[in-house]
Amino acid sequence: MADYPFPDPLVETANVEEAARDLVVIENRNVDLVPNIGVIGGSHSVLVVDTGLGPRNAEKVLNFASEYARGRRLYLTTTHFHPEHAFGAHTFTGAATYLVNTAQAEDLATKGEGYLAMFTQLGEPVARELDSTRIPLPDFIYDGDYELDLGGRTVLLQPTGRAHSKGDQVVTVPDVDVMFTGDLAEAGQFAIFPWFPPHDTDVSGIRWIEVVKRLAEQRPRVVVPGHGDVGGARLLADVRDYLTELRDETWVRRDSAVAEETVAEEVRALMIERHPEWRLPEWIERGVSCLCAEHPAEVA
Repeated sequence: MADYPFPDPLVETANVEEAARDLVVIENRNVDLVPNIGVIGGSHSVLVVDTGLGPRNAEKVLNFASEYARGRRLYLTTTHFHPEHAFGAHTFTGAATYLVNTAQAEDLATKGEGYLAMFTQLGEPVARELDSTRIPLPDFIYDGDYELDLGGRTVLLQPTGRAHSKGDQVVTVPDVDVMFTGDLAEAGQFAIFPWFPPHDTDVSGIRWIEVVKRLAEQRPRVVVPGHGDVGGARLLADVRDYLTELRDETWVRRDSAVAEETVAEEVRALMIERHPEWRLPEWIERGVSCLCAEHPAEVA
């Protein structure tokens, strides 16, 4: 098993930011494999957005949400199927209604076990948190946009189509103009491209750019990224601009028939030079590989 050179991927429910009235974010503190988690309240129900990695993290989130709810009904949704976002959902069984979009449910069913095996090999701290994980089965699956009534507050669950994954969705709270993006947006780090051919090639850099463009045009007041600090509309614009420059710098080199390995080396150096303060540069090469596969010459 590989060494794990990062802090243990533990959700800390003491790190809570009030983003709006009856809406808090359990912050990820820029710890790898810990997502930002939302708890959104209405008069009769509370929605939890994402679970953390594995059952122990999810139990902490569930305990926090149950105390926060004070008798209100609990719902759970996840922004996409990746382990740190959804692989604690089984812990909520019997305590909350778990609802996801159709494509995400398919991702859980078809890729869940493979991702569980892959993440378990990342290192002992990750394997420990994933011990006893069971791939969740949603209680309710919906096509298209879904409006969830929490009582005096409606939350909109909007599948985006293929981008960071096949089953991405954004969660918006219109009355306070808050948007949860999952890994469609991250703050202070290079975009995560889960490009693992031949096992998983559902990520699409081209579709991702179009999705983030649409989200940026909405100019939400508060943006809760999958990882990194909570921000505003500028965060979405930064992700849009980065993905666009990653595509352009990759394609201009492929247009000149540069070898993919050389493209990756050159683009990595350029992106680090342009964004020296960002974390996780190891995702640049996977983004380049994905975009090389989506180059017009490859798909013609």
